[in-house]
Amino acid sequence: MSAQPLFRDRSEQKNMKRGLTSVENQSDAQTVSDELEDLGVGVHEVHDELRKATITQITLTLLAVLAICYFAKPVLVTIFTSILIAFILEPIVRVQQKIRIPRPVGSMIAVLLVLGMLYGLSYFFYQRAVDFAHQLPRMSGEVKKIVGKYQHNAEQLRQSAQQVIPPSNDEKNAVPVKVQDDNGLAGIVGPQLASVGETLLIVAFIPFLVYFMLSWQEHARKATVRLFPLQSRVKAYQTLGKISEMMKGFIVGNFVVGVFMSIVSAVVFAFLHLPYFYFLGLISGFLSLVPYLGVILAILPPIASGLGVVHGTGILIIAITVLGLHVFSMNVLYPKVIGGRLELNPLAVTLGLLIWGWVWGAMGLILAVPVLGAIKVVCDNVEGLEPFGAWLGEGEKKGKSAA
Repeated sequence: MSAQPLFRDRSEQKNMKRGLTSVENQSDAQTVSDELEDLGVGVHEVHDELRKATITQITLTLLAVLAICYFAKPVLVTIFTSILIAFILEPIVRVQQKIRIPRPVGSMIAVLLVLGMLYGLSYFFYQRAVDFAHQLPRMSGEVKKIVGKYQHNAEQLRQSAQQVIPPSNDEKNAVPVKVQDDNGLAGIVGPQLASVGETLLIVAFIPFLVYFMLSWQEHARKATVRLFPLQSRVKAYQTLGKISEMMKGFIVGNFVVGVFMSIVSAVVFAFLHLPYFYFLGLISGFLSLVPYLGVILAILPPIASGLGVVHGTGILIIAITVLGLHVFSMNVLYPKVIGGRLELNPLAVTLGLLIWGWVWGAMGLILAVPVLGAIKVVCDNVEGLEPFGAWLGEGEKKGKSAA
């Protein structure tokens, strides 16, 4: 009889120990889950802080790059212009290499050809300026008649406005004041001469840079790849190759569009009997490739050459032809021929033209598209920058067309 209560006490003690153990296990599990939850919240907070820090670093880096590009405008514009000219002359150098002309000699010949072409253009425009100066007295009478007609109409309009709205007493008693500049001619011409001198000094470096870029191309490419760590050299070499292909596509596309506009312009100018119509068509067609300013630049040579030859209707035909070709080429041919090669969306191109035009002026409008294309290639091939490359590209359009 005494053994049964003892057995019951032992079993009750065991059950009590098991209950206490289960309660302790439940409390430990709850503590662990709370700690894991707190750890997850902490990880999310760290990720948020890192994301904010990354965005801040990218923003500051972009602002620093834009500041450097703005203040180093003369140097960077000279370098990028030389690179663009070197890519344009590269096919000439390769053709000479095929006939066993050494690359340094071929590079020199290519640069001399460009300099000779620029001299010929300068001589042509100088002669046209001299002819225009000789014809100016003969055309001054017609110009005065046209200007006098508009002045007469403007005077009649001013008198009619005064009859409707008579001048007040303050305006009648106003004393005219003439403001004179104390600096005189020196204050106006001095800064301009300094700016022109600086520009000429910078431009003088371009032929030398182009020659060395052509003659030392392979060395520069290999040395650039060696600047990167060993594990990144293959990616760097591929990126440089893609930038080179992009530049070639950009140049070939512009050449095709420029030839089309030159042929059409030359046909129209020949119909109007403009002197040197073939030359004017070539110049007008390729000048029209310049974004935004292309219309103004392309319309000036034929109109200047046609003064005294064509009159109101002819000048209107020239203006309509140049404007129509520019609009058609920039909105139809340019996106199809060049846009597919660079894989840039129109929004990115427009913003690039705006930004680089503000940073580098007129040359920024010319260099904006190739620079933007090079930035996209770099973003596509650098880990972590792929979203920026996707934003610059036209991936969604390609995906839709593929579907």
